[in-house]
Amino acid sequence: MDRVFELRTYTTHDGKLQGLLDRFGGGETDIFEKHGMQGVGYWVPTESPRSEDTLVYMLAHESREAARASWAAFGSDPDWATMREASRVDGPLVSTVESLFLEPTSFSPVK
Repeated sequence: MDRVFELRTYTTHDGKLQGLLDRFGGGETDIFEKHGMQGVGYWVPTESPRSEDTLVYMLAHESREAARASWAAFGSDPDWATMREASRVDGPLVSTVESLFLEPTSFSPVK
């Protein structure tokens, strides 16, 4: 069975994108990996206004069930709790989260 991919879009509160990028680059992606979520890519839009407040990233999971289990483990990870609270010292970073699960087509180069 092919992996499933999760495309996630985070929209930040005004002025908080750099804080979110710092958190991701400062260890959040390591915690993803620890819980079986493989990072495929992390992007910011190139055009305003979304370039000022948006992070888009893709994770690979073995299955939808594995994704649920990974997110549950991530959510209860004490390292994540510490990191999240430290990043919120000046208020929350993220205002909205969108998640879309995708499966590769037969002709997709990424499987």
